Amino acid sequence: MWTIVVGLATLAVAYYIHWINKWKDSKFNGVLPPGTMGLPLIGETLQLSRPSDSLDVHPFIKKKVKRYGSIFKTCLAGRPVVVSTDAEFNNYIMLQEGRAVEMWYLDTLSKFFGLDTEWLKALGFIHKYIRSITLNHFGAESLRERFLPRIEESAKETLCYWATQPSVEVKDSAAVMVFRTSMVKMVSKDSSKLLTGGLTKKFTGLLGGFLTLPINVPGTTYNKCMKDMKEIQKKLREILEGRLASGAGSDEDFLGQAVKDKGSQKFISDDFIIQLLFSISFASFESISTTLTLILNYLADHPDVVKELEAEHEAIRNARADPDGPITWEEYKSMTFTLHVIFETLRLGSVTPALLRKTTKELQINGYTIPEGWTVMLVTASRHRDPAVYKDPHTFNPWRWKELDSITIQKNFMPFGGGLRHCAGAEYSKVYLCTFLHILFTKYRWTKLKGGKVARAHILSFEDGLHMKFTPKE
Repeated sequence: MWTIVVGLATLAVAYYIHWINKWKDSKFNGVLPPGTMGLPLIGETLQLSRPSDSLDVHPFIKKKVKRYGSIFKTCLAGRPVVVSTDAEFNNYIMLQEGRAVEMWYLDTLSKFFGLDTEWLKALGFIHKYIRSITLNHFGAESLRERFLPRIEESAKETLCYWATQPSVEVKDSAAVMVFRTSMVKMVSKDSSKLLTGGLTKKFTGLLGGFLTLPINVPGTTYNKCMKDMKEIQKKLREILEGRLASGAGSDEDFLGQAVKDKGSQKFISDDFIIQLLFSISFASFESISTTLTLILNYLADHPDVVKELEAEHEAIRNARADPDGPITWEEYKSMTFTLHVIFETLRLGSVTPALLRKTTKELQINGYTIPEGWTVMLVTASRHRDPAVYKDPHTFNPWRWKELDSITIQKNFMPFGGGLRHCAGAEYSKVYLCTFLHILFTKYRWTKLKGGKVARAHILSFEDGLHMKFTPKE
């Protein structure tokens, strides 16, 4: 028995020494960006995962930038990473999409979202299909022609219910609202099957495991996330099997089109459809609910912004032949100040504070060499607080957007990604937020009761929630 134990211990020590030597390997002849790699396997993941009580760029990254400059190397979740807060470098990397870099997820995210080796090999081609089907159901044309009334109905139902409650925790309640709306578009009549068993909370819980090491051992955050993911996917598989048994697909909803396309696209399998439903569902409700919570948190401290929002939405309502009639696409497009409030919240909040890419060949840039296969983390949030672009960058000031030209915005504001990977759901997010705020400011009054303290590690959360009281205006 002792012989076996000693043997295993010897193998473990030898394996660790092998990793240390590999970590310190000096065979690479190029000049890497400055920085430290941390411990073998773990790297500096724990430092970046440590929560911060600020919406600003994470303290780990700010500390590294102060020491090494705007481009540095590190290791996160077992992967060598070059981190950049440099705008020109970031723009260059995004222009290299399809040439020297490709979209990338850290290993943990890849496993969560089912990006196995075959997916990753064809990621560019698959991304084109995902973007196409997403735009078909969540893009501007679909929103204008079919989906805007459903979003308005959802906002009205939600606020009507919130007004009956003594207190509403906005983040979780908004997540449920958006989840329900998105599911109608994703799986239409089958959406009710996904709204039971606390699946919304399980979706939200996955965020906590994104930058953890992918060690599937009971008791770890990663293990819990994987269990929740499997439960969600089991329910999605039941819905898919029911749809397949009922006959051919159609363009009626997201799932219907995926089923229909299965016959003409070789890469579309049952597993692919399940992962697609899972990924798009997750992305849609989490980003919108977080942004909405941030908006209301900011507005609670800025009555001047509230006053202008009320004026804009009352003017839109009063200009209708029927003041209580439905919102039109033209009215949405006229909500200029509301969009400025959304942009300012996204600038300061940076719900997606960084973009990930992976080098497909060795890159020479700024005097540095980035080896093939390395991850590049583009910290777009740093540009959102650049005083050279935004005067008083830490101040919540929606009026600043009246002065910014389109070229400056395009180069320095990337809440929905950038380059070829601009988020296909960006218009859906803006329409949803504008619609909700229109109903809120024309029909309700609200008061902040407590909460609103933010916590940011690799994700943005609210430590004690944001609790509000909503009451009808009339």
